[in-house]
Amino acid sequence: MDGQELQKIARDCTAELPGTDREQRSDPDWELHKVAGKVFMLMTDMPGRPVLILKADPDDATALRERYTDITPGYHMNKTHWITVQGGDTIDDKLVEELVTDSYRLVVAGLPKSRRPVDPHIFNRQV
Repeated sequence: MDGQELQKIARDCTAELPGTDREQRSDPDWELHKVAGKVFMLMTDMPGRPVLILKADPDDATALRERYTDITPGYHMNKTHWITVQGGDTIDDKLVEELVTDSYRLVVAGLPKSRRPVDPHIFNRQV
């Protein structure tokens, strides 16, 4: 999968998540995806490569970086809690959708219960 397709899949996925907003910043070129005002996904180009930057559980982030060559520490973010995903042979549609949804759930879980658009403990969980 190339970087453009990666970002399109992620953007389509966020459009399906309750309570999300998208913000475009032009200097530098960043696209922010938020829930209740908190960022859960960023999109930008790292020297010519379209990427996603997503929140991840620290243990999961480590495992993902070890397993997938196209997942690295979060670009310009806390390297423990964020990952960068770029297009490549190890990334597929299903993985992108899972990573975006997991990032969304992590951010929602940190919100006060009164501001949560969904219950992060049961939303979109695989059975």
